[in-house]
Amino acid sequence: MSANQLFLSTMTFSIAISTYRVPFRSNYWLISFVLVFLIIWANSFMGNTDMANWLLENLLVFIFLPVLVISYRRFQFSDLSYLLLCVYLCLHVYGSKYTYAENPFGFWLQDQFNWSRNHYDRIVHFGFGFLMAYPMREMFLKWFRLPQWVSWALPIELALSIGAFYELIEWGVADVFFQEQGDAYLGTQGDIWDAQKDVFLAFLGAIIAIMIVSLVKKLGNVYSKEEIRAMKTNKN
Repeated sequence: MSANQLFLSTMTFSIAISTYRVPFRSNYWLISFVLVFLIIWANSFMGNTDMANWLLENLLVFIFLPVLVISYRRFQFSDLSYLLLCVYLCLHVYGSKYTYAENPFGFWLQDQFNWSRNHYDRIVHFGFGFLMAYPMREMFLKWFRLPQWVSWALPIELALSIGAFYELIEWGVADVFFQEQGDAYLGTQGDIWDAQKDVFLAFLGAIIAIMIVSLVKKLGNVYSKEEIRAMKTNKN
């Protein structure tokens, strides 16, 4: 990549089908995402109301972030995928600051819409499916080079299965290993169907995200060379 191309690429915002990826030191988008997340994460740590719950809620963050860092040189996502990942992680760590059931933004929404409970946990579960579907689709297309139809279906299936698996992890952590933190960690707020609703919302979020991506691609004619070649082959 020439110096002029590098300069132009740093001023643009890459998506999954973009043919370029900008190195971290020159990618101002990615640097800003990292800084925003670190500030929110640090704030959630310094102002948390329950340290044990904060550690439990951030356990997956401690696992997920090193995976992103270690795999960066070989498997770099687009700027759009990193933005979606950043938004989801910020939602999650903000929830860990107060516990999901006691989240101030959730209480504000509860008052505004006259809801019967604090729905911040529902927002994050929906956000998991909605915000993670696009990065997962990019991963299947770019990293694993799976067929187009698989890249459309797998994010939805994984949102459902990971959502259910996470509920099993929550049960194990809250009921077996850390019983004292169980209520705060689960945040069911007396709803016996809380786990099922959380799984459904993640599933629904992924479906909506994939539908939006499909609609944007069709209306905007946003296709990669591989997708155009595959469509021509199918027509023939």
